Amino acid sequence: MSKKFNIAVVGLGFGAEFIPLWQKHPHTTCGAICQRNPEKLKEVGDHFGVEKRYTDYAELLKDPEVDAVHINSPIPDHAWMSIAALKAGKHVACTVPMATSVEDCLEIIRLTQETGLTYMMMETVVYAREYLFMKELRDKGDLGKLQFIQASHQQDMDGWPNYWPGLPPMHYATHCVGPVLGLANGDAEYVSCFGSGTIREELIGHYNSPFAVETAHVKVSNSDLSVRIIRSLFDTARQYRESIDVYGSKQSVEWPLIEHEPLVLHTAKKPEPEIPSLIKSPDYASRLPESIAKYTTKGVYDDDNAHLSFTQGAGHGGSHPHLAHEFAMALVEGRQPFPNAKQSANWTCTGILAHQSALDGGAIKHLPKETLS
Repeated sequence: MSKKFNIAVVGLGFGAEFIPLWQKHPHTTCGAICQRNPEKLKEVGDHFGVEKRYTDYAELLKDPEVDAVHINSPIPDHAWMSIAALKAGKHVACTVPMATSVEDCLEIIRLTQETGLTYMMMETVVYAREYLFMKELRDKGDLGKLQFIQASHQQDMDGWPNYWPGLPPMHYATHCVGPVLGLANGDAEYVSCFGSGTIREELIGHYNSPFAVETAHVKVSNSDLSVRIIRSLFDTARQYRESIDVYGSKQSVEWPLIEHEPLVLHTAKKPEPEIPSLIKSPDYASRLPESIAKYTTKGVYDDDNAHLSFTQGAGHGGSHPHLAHEFAMALVEGRQPFPNAKQSANWTCTGILAHQSALDGGAIKHLPKETLS
């Protein structure tokens, strides 16, 4: 058997959910963890039996035994940590979003091209069972010709700490950009976005952004498709929802309005009352190594200790082991992961430029050519 890739997990809130996946995957191990808080570092390290522990990220990057870093730090740290890791010769898996500026996204692309190292943005929705079900229908031809795709990510972020208060909706839009562009099998070429409503005055000042909701239309490159994206974070009454609707000439699939209800499958040319049917997405654990397959339906902690984003996000659709498996196999097979650096940048920059468009009254913003396939 070939050597196992040694993955270091950076950030041990949400990141701790992945430690046993790296430990149990047949091609990886988790040989190190990194956390600024030494108490948290000890707690997690002891729980999962990881002996090598760092409080200093720079020291971790000097470790010659570490092949790749899995970054789960706060959003403002994603770009500089990814850039530092690539410069240090480490492969990078990074939670969403890739960065908070177009310039940093382009720098990460440049570094992967210069070094030949692997970068993957760990976007949960494109490995959720609902997305995998829709993609399977698309790939089998059951949907027919794709006509339109839309997605929404709506969440009440009141009470979340640090950089969250007042965050512009589209600044972190990969949970809805990723699935629409993934199903469209293309890149965003340009985007136009409008803001709607106004959040509380004390929230506006954090980012000088007033909008309660931002709604974007995105033109898919080299396609007749345009897609719609809706995002809200504050002062909008809505249950948590990461949703995808895909409309085809033969069949369409719509996400339920209330979490945990079945998808609605519409089939063309049936008698009107028979067009819709309720469908439960199958689980795709069979695509995974047996050692991590069980984690599509359960977290690594008990319910009392699971990270808030995992519990509020209904387990992220069973995506975590799929994400780990995709990154691991990309390393083993020497291929590009999905999403790779260009795709990750295209998805992330779509959100960033959508917010700029909203501030500019809906003006069209073109994606950098470096992010196009």
